[in-house]
Amino acid sequence: MNTKTKTNSFPTYDFGNLPLLANQIVEGFISGIHKSPFHGFSAEFAEHKIYNTGESTKHIDWKLFAKTDKLYTKRFEEETNMRCHFIIDSSSSMFYPETSGNNQLNKMGFSVIATAAIMQILKKQRDAVGLSIYNEKIDFSCNEKGSDRHFNMIYNELENLFHLKPKAKKTETYTFLHQIAEQLKRRSMVVLFSDMLQDTDAQEDVFEALRHLKYNKHQIVLFHVIDKEHEIDFNFDNQPKKFVDVETGEHVQLFADQVKEDYHKAVDAYFKKLQLKCAQYKINYQQVDVQQGFDKVLRSFLAEKMAVR
Repeated sequence: MNTKTKTNSFPTYDFGNLPLLANQIVEGFISGIHKSPFHGFSAEFAEHKIYNTGESTKHIDWKLFAKTDKLYTKRFEEETNMRCHFIIDSSSSMFYPETSGNNQLNKMGFSVIATAAIMQILKKQRDAVGLSIYNEKIDFSCNEKGSDRHFNMIYNELENLFHLKPKAKKTETYTFLHQIAEQLKRRSMVVLFSDMLQDTDAQEDVFEALRHLKYNKHQIVLFHVIDKEHEIDFNFDNQPKKFVDVETGEHVQLFADQVKEDYHKAVDAYFKKLQLKCAQYKINYQQVDVQQGFDKVLRSFLAEKMAVR
């Protein structure tokens, strides 16, 4: 799996080895991390915590003190291990826009690579991961484990998901979030990738499902995946267009300019309500654009992971 760069500076992705691509993305992110709010984070610090006055000094890493002039204590494996469960919405809208071959990313491709990149971080820290994929039903689900075999099995499932040829499938996200909330018996970090596209009548149900996960004491990061250029900006020429619902097959013909203003208002109102509800439930909400790379995903995840520690 290789990364190439177009002349317009947007990367393209050739699938062939998902862990390799994920590792390249993580290494690129960490190499620039000293310029970010995570100054001081690296693999070297993955199993250390800041020393607090009054703690025993027997676990202070004096070699690290000599390098950094700061006091850190060593973490042991039972302290560092955590569980992370990924949830990926695989409804038809997540495969929008259609891509030509493997060299472009839609919302699904972005979610797959982002998940794989986070897994690389977790694997290096010997954390356990699980995965659930849903559309009209839960297509795949596995509990959190930390073995190499388990990681490889999930990577393989992610690659299959990337290459999946979607059919017209809609989903009731709230139904499956409730089910997954019931299945997760041990406190975990839950990372959800979804475009959060639901019928207006179902929006409140989605909020209640997120609340269910939070009620069970899980730490939740919601990556709201969008393609701003195609979905939000709504920049179409003033010619009659046929817009097709990729989940139901329903279609409507109209002039984009005639509905653009109302469309923007409706989308903006829903996104603001979603963000407000997540803040109310203390859910880490992050809107991520598939055209903007993976730094925001990794930065947000690391911030949440450090808070859990």
